[in-house]
Formats: sequence, structure tokens, C-alpha cells
Amino acid sequence: MYFTKSLPFILLALVTHSAWAQEYVPGEVIVKFKKEQQGKANFSSKALNFSMKVKKSWSVLNMHQLQAKVGQENVEQLVKQLQADPNVEYAEPNYIFHKQSVGIESARFDKSQAVQGFSSPVNTSFTTNYYQSDADIQTEEAWADLSASSSVMPVVAVIDTGIDYNHEVFASTGAVWSNPGEIASNGIDDDHNGYIDDVRGWNFVANNNNPMDDEDHGTHVSGIIFGLSQDIFASTLTPAKVKIMPLKFLDNTGSGATSDAVEAIYYAIENGASVINASWGGGSYSAALRDAIIEAYNNRVTFVAAAGNASNNNDSSPTYPANYSIGNLISIAATNDSDTVAGFSNFGKNTVHIASPGVSILSTLPNDSYAYASGTSMAAPLVAGIVALMEREAQTQINGYQAAQILFGQGDANVGNVNGKVNTNSRVNVYKSVHYAKTNTISATQPDEATYTTRGLASDSGGAAGGCGLVKSLSSSSAGGTDNLGRMLLMMIVLSPFAVAFVLKRRRKKEDERRTHHRYNIQSEVRISMGDKELVGSVSSISLGGVKIDTEALLEKGGIVEMNIMSPDGKERVQVLGKVVWSQERKSYGVQFCDMAETQTSSISSWTRKLVRSS
Repeated sequence: MYFTKSLPFILLALVTHSAWAQEYVPGEVIVKFKKEQQGKANFSSKALNFSMKVKKSWSVLNMHQLQAKVGQENVEQLVKQLQADPNVEYAEPNYIFHKQSVGIESARFDKSQAVQGFSSPVNTSFTTNYYQSDADIQTEEAWADLSASSSVMPVVAVIDTGIDYNHEVFASTGAVWSNPGEIASNGIDDDHNGYIDDVRGWNFVANNNNPMDDEDHGTHVSGIIFGLSQDIFASTLTPAKVKIMPLKFLDNTGSGATSDAVEAIYYAIENGASVINASWGGGSYSAALRDAIIEAYNNRVTFVAAAGNASNNNDSSPTYPANYSIGNLISIAATNDSDTVAGFSNFGKNTVHIASPGVSILSTLPNDSYAYASGTSMAAPLVAGIVALMEREAQTQINGYQAAQILFGQGDANVGNVNGKVNTNSRVNVYKSVHYAKTNTISATQPDEATYTTRGLASDSGGAAGGCGLVKSLSSSSAGGTDNLGRMLLMMIVLSPFAVAFVLKRRRKKEDERRTHHRYNIQSEVRISMGDKELVGSVSSISLGGVKIDTEALLEKGGIVEMNIMSPDGKERVQVLGKVVWSQERKSYGVQFCDMAETQTSSISSWTRKLVRSS
């Protein structure tokens, strides 16, 4: 291409790697109170002790964005004290996220210059007039297969830097979503959704009804989504087959706060978007953001997330929102025209689902211009565009769970070097995915819980009803297969800043003899993900029972912890999810784990055959 274009007993010795290392808005905290506090006029007394100003509230969720008064802006301390309040479900900093583009890499073209710049494709085994990428994703074949009309007009919410809604591509085709319940410029919230004159979306940065792009990123992303439905470089464009809902939460530097992202997601859900594109991310686990995506799941909305551009393995170095284990979320790696995973792209056999072209993608920029850009920011909207076309051809909204099943099943497997880099070992195929949706009856069902076993892979979650779960109960009941996505789940606790020791208390021999599962000696590595911290230690014993811990850390009941346990030979890692509980009988904390998938149980059982049984 033209380049300018119930489980292990473990003994752990742990140290904290990093605490509060992530970016957040100074002096701001997001707090959610427990269900029994919902509807009460006053917040808990401990929360009010700080005289914090309520900047924003999501009353249905019992969630609030608080701002500390001058002189009390120590976010770490505020979070610790709020989290210690028994009325608080979770408290966290208002984390900052960033766009996932490596930048505009070419001069800006007008349409004629852009088309003249095209060169022969890298993959010379096929020809294409789909100018946005030379990867053989069969976009033109999908166009030829599209129905002349559809009863469904999919709406893709682009939660980003905004969009140049006056751009020739969008303005001439009617591509930008229009709020049917709002009358422009009358100063009235006609549809009573809480936003005045939101005729084309919302700007959550400036808190106004003008989501104009002031950074380029959102317009480029939107052009990729729209370019999946027709040739945006054609001399004559056809009326839009999909709509773009511009929701600006990233500012003119490409950065935005969790609180604005959360509000944008709820806006998208409530105003009819069926697909959300998130070409942004960061290293901080936000329970509030996870709550919002689960709400999208419950409303059958597909959430497409960029895997990130740090060349990292997301299995061990998570980025969010891409690493959340939620059934409607599809995490995307970037590949080039030859289906090679881009050097900048994050990857992950367990946590990144599928690959998509994201190198030198030609798309729209503000002021009727065009340019090439690269990033998982460019790979994700291509997938969002595919899902939108799938819905158009199926003539129904396809929930995120089903959209993922189709995309993963209809991708091109083992192309380039994607094998082992993404969970499906596949790169997306536009034609096969859209044609499948067009010619098959798509099930409207999805598991009742947002985190569940799915996708025919090994499960990382599960558990009895009411067991493991911080925001929602996490259940293993599912209509699908299993899912070992290995996603990071938040444990809303605050550790003391010093080293923490987890000590296994030995039971009396008589009690040991009554154990259902024998304990075995093992010398191996374990990593525990707890909020912003990753704790690394060693495993000294293991069984299929459970884990009891003693620690000076502040362990809040109900927290979620994920352990990654290395096999004795170092060749295999098993991920185990559990809930921190307090044993009144033993006067100590422990981890009550969710049910393991069969693959996890089999792995640990295979290890123990070669281990020495503990006394």
C-alpha cells in the first residue's frame, strides 16, 4: 500500500509492584454505594466527612462522581477511607484513558489526491477497490452481497474525540445519527433524556450538544466504520446504510476521564445505539467502567475495544476496557496488509479475541480531508462496522454475545502470523461474517449473566449464584461453550503500602485427614491481580480445595481476586478467580473460589500426579 497512507491451597510471599501508578483526575473519586443504600437521601457519614462535592450522579446505579474540597485532594487517601465504609460497594480514582492510535502518518489529502495515491496492493493474489486497506478481508464481496434495503438502520456510537459532522462523506449521506425526539435549538430537553438539544449526540468534555472533533481521531475512526458499508472515495456516495452517533469524551489531546466515558456509554445505550466503538484504553481497572459495559451487555449492545498499542501481551499486562471479561466485549489486535500482527499492537492468546487490519488505514479527517493512520484504534472500528452490517443484513439487532460468536466463527484462521497471538487464531472476514448473518437465523438469546462461560474456550469465571462477583453475580450458567479469556477482574481493596505476606495456616492433622482434596508441595510462581497492583509470589502447596490467608492488608469483603498460577515446569499458566471472604469461625480472611472449568481442574490434577503430597 501507498505508505503515506473451589480451588488451590497456596502459600504466597508477595510484594507490591506498583501502587497508584495510573493517571487520574486530581481530587476526583467515583464511588458506588451498596444496593441497600439506594434511594437514601444522604450518603454514608464517612463519605460526607470529607465535604466532597457531588459533580455527577447516576441515581439508578447509586454511583456518584465526587470532587474533594481544596486541601483534601489526596485521592489515594480518599479512596482508602471510602472503601473502608461498609456502605460503599467500591471507590476508585477517576482514571484517565487515551486514544489508541500511533498517529496520522501521512499528508492530508483531498478525495482526488487520496485516490491518485493508491498503489498496487501488497497481497497481489487479489485485486480490490476497497481503498482503506489492502488486507484480503473481502469487503467488496460483502458489498455485492448487501440487500438493496433493510428494515434496520444500525447505530454505532463512536465514543471518542467527536466527529466532523460537516465532512463531505458524512453530510452528503446522512451518516450522522439524528435524535428523533429532540427539536434543534429550542433550549428544551424535548425527549427528557437529561440533555438539551442533543440532536446529534453529546460533548461530555464541554458538557454541551456539539460533538465536533477537535483532535482528528474520532473522525478517522468514524470514516473506517462508515467505509465498511460503501466506498467513501466513490464520485457519488449512496445514502447511509449505518449511522454514526458521535459521543465526545476524549479532549483535544486524545485523553478523557472515566466519568465521561461511563456517561457516554449510558447515553449510547439509552438512545438506541446497538454497537459501541472504544478506540481508547489505559492500564487502570475501573469498576465503574465495567459496570457501564455490563449494562450495555444487559441491553444487547456490542462493545468493540482496541487492544492497545504498547506491543504488550495483554494476558500478563492488561489494558482496559479491552481486558474486561464481559460477553459483549470484543478485543481487537491490529494487523497489516499481509496479516502480520503490527509491531505496535498488543496481543494475547487468552485476552485479545481476533485481529483486524490496523496499519496504514486511509480514512476521513476534519475539513473534507483524508489521511493514513495506524493503531488498534483503526482496527477496532473496522470490526464495529462489520457488526453494524451484520445487523443490517440480519434485519435485527444482534446482541454482543451473538456478534462475537459470528465474528469468531467466520474469521480467516491461521493467516499471516496471527496464530497464537489472538484467542481465535483468526483475522476478521467481512464477507463471511455479513453473509452468515444474512443467511442464518440468529439466536436472540444470551446468558443471563454478563460474565460467563462462552466461545468454546476454557472458562476463567463461573461459580455458584451469589458467589464470586463484585458488581454483578458471576455465574457459569451458559448456553455456549467455555471461555478462558483470563480477564482481569477487580478486587476493590486497598493494600497497605508495605510488603504483604499471605501465610497458609496449617490445620491439625485430624482436620487434614478429613480434607476432600489432598494437598501437594509445589514450587512455582503465582501472580495476583488486585486493582492497580500486581503481586508476584511463589506457590508452596496446592490442592483443589480453597485458600486461607492472613495479611495485614485491608481486605474488603466481597472483593474479587484473580490468580495466575504457573505449572511446576513453567510451561502452563492457570487463571483462577475467587472472592475474598471473612471466616468468623477462623477469625481470618480467605479466598472462596468460583467453580473451575474442566480444563483448569484437569491442568492442576495433571500437575499433582508428579508432586509430593504434603503432610
